[in-house]
Amino acid sequence: MFLRVDDRQFVFWNLRRGGLSNTAIADHFTISRQAVSRALLTMDRKVGDLLCSMAEANGIEVLRLDPALGVLIGRSVPLGVDAVIFVSETHGVQVWYEHEGDCAACARHDECMILLRDFAREMDISLIENGNPTEMADEIFRKVKELV
Repeated sequence: MFLRVDDRQFVFWNLRRGGLSNTAIADHFTISRQAVSRALLTMDRKVGDLLCSMAEANGIEVLRLDPALGVLIGRSVPLGVDAVIFVSETHGVQVWYEHEGDCAACARHDECMILLRDFAREMDISLIENGNPTEMADEIFRKVKELV
């Protein structure tokens, strides 16, 4: 994968996304703030490039992009629906489309529930658990859109 979890720059980026300051990251790793800043600038560029590449590959028009959060909000041109592309520490890069699905009958129900819970945790988003991935995704992405 383009962004590896074992990559130190990704670790810094993820810590910043979790709310740590550059100074706190530098202190934790006993390195200079400038080294952290350079690493984060590099990661923001990598994340932004990756999100834009995923959007292009999936026919998604970019509406908003926040590389520091690892989120791209867009609109699928071929499908005519909103889309969210995001970077997850646990699940890599994900592309989600707004849709009304029959989640109870879907074979991927449990997989979606795990992914949504993990992403909400990574983004520090409180989530109402109701067992319906479509509704939970709508709630997460509504909150993410407010952040981006």
